[in-house]
Amino acid sequence: MSAVVAAARDWIGTPYLHQASVKGAGTDCLGLLRGVWRDCHGAEPEPVPAYSADWSEPQGDEVLWRAALRHLAARDGAIEMPGDVLLFRMRAGAVAKHLGIQAGTGAEASFIHAYSEHGVVESPLSEPWRRRIVARFAFPERTI
Repeated sequence: MSAVVAAARDWIGTPYLHQASVKGAGTDCLGLLRGVWRDCHGAEPEPVPAYSADWSEPQGDEVLWRAALRHLAARDGAIEMPGDVLLFRMRAGAVAKHLGIQAGTGAEASFIHAYSEHGVVESPLSEPWRRRIVARFAFPERTI
């Protein structure tokens, strides 16, 4: 199992809390990714400004996608690897702003994400979720 998947699974059961990133206390999908980064790499690469639930939607600005390109390695969407960071567009025409970490591949494909009203869970990477993936990234090599 990849170190990223193991770190993400340690967050399962953490309640959903907008803008938070504290294992066991509360997190959102970005907070989960930030926490896994800290677990695997140490300090976060840049501060995260406060954001509202509808952040970047009025402007149509792909803020999260650009941030991922700054700190993660873009991957070929046709090849699934455990530990991949998945970026989702939740509805057509909206900005991409949901994140998850691929855990299983093949027939057991799954991903770990912080989902409002559910907390951090591991969900099947079903066809409805797959259709929403707009980009796939890899964490940089482990540094700690």
